[in-house]
Amino acid sequence: MTLTHDTASASAPAPAPAIDVAEFLAWGNDLHDQGRYEDAARAYRLILGVDRNNQEALLGHNRAVRHAVPRWHWEMLHDEERAERYDHAIRQAVTANPDALVLDIGAGSGLLAMMAARAGARGVIACEGQPAVAETAVEVVRTAGYDDTVRVVPKMSTRMTVPGDLPRRADLLVTEIVDCGLLGEGILGTIAHAREHLLAPDATIMPYRARVYAQLIESVHLHRKNHVGKLHGFDLAPFNRLSTLEYFDSRLHRHEHRALSEPVPVFDFDFRTADASPQRTELRVRPTSPGRLHAIAFWFEMDLVPGVTLTNAPGIASHWKQAIQCLPVPQLVRSGDTVAVTALHDGRHIRFEVPPAEETA
Repeated sequence: MTLTHDTASASAPAPAPAIDVAEFLAWGNDLHDQGRYEDAARAYRLILGVDRNNQEALLGHNRAVRHAVPRWHWEMLHDEERAERYDHAIRQAVTANPDALVLDIGAGSGLLAMMAARAGARGVIACEGQPAVAETAVEVVRTAGYDDTVRVVPKMSTRMTVPGDLPRRADLLVTEIVDCGLLGEGILGTIAHAREHLLAPDATIMPYRARVYAQLIESVHLHRKNHVGKLHGFDLAPFNRLSTLEYFDSRLHRHEHRALSEPVPVFDFDFRTADASPQRTELRVRPTSPGRLHAIAFWFEMDLVPGVTLTNAPGIASHWKQAIQCLPVPQLVRSGDTVAVTALHDGRHIRFEVPPAEETA
């Protein structure tokens, strides 16, 4: 089957080249199998542009988008506490300066940008680097009736310019590019770039500060999420070469565990001045009870504006889970001893180092 776009008249531009649907489907499927999901989505969209009911293209496009757009978007959008606190902080900031030009970095669905418009902001620029998400945000904003105030820019903020994408430097930055370990979506470098290139010198930055806390954890169940040994009569330990050396996300309360220490402060970031330079800090953690140290759990507290804080600490109903880093080999710890822990970050990921102990599990 070959399809072409209709032409309006003899004076219209030459008709677009015919699209061989079978050929384009095969192309899209091949791109998908290669893991080139954005390119695959574009191939399927070409088919849908001339045959919007083509089921194979619809399914292929949806599969590609599912890989390109993380599923946490939906859980995040249903996080009522997150939404309420951002809304409160945005209202406070916009009320203080209704003429502020607002920049929303990592706009996603456009929710925070629309909150700013609803609060009375007269101009909002929402940038979103994921093409399918940016395209959808335009529709969401239009449906909500805020397209006269909110403009979606489909690119990464680090590629934006003034006055190309922003009419002038923004007065209020709103962003939520954080993962369970705080830095994993590049908030340090992104805000540092925005301060230098996109924001007014006295711009309000939201969030403006964040702290990271960590805790020693005993949990065979968590350790098994990243390590394996002898099972079913076979030694599967070589498979551990594929385990993550950094953190993964998990809800601590859903796994049998025991805290071996009180939470300890690790890093304190002031986004008004911080950059993505690597840091390390040496911690001396005193166990509160003896046990096997299987993992270090960590989380953040994030200040949006003074008096409005978000956290993914254990026990908090947040869409962010806790960050868990397992030790390669569990270690015995005793009450009263001190565990030496080195905390490091490379500007984007936090990790911990614990020197090996003499006695291990």
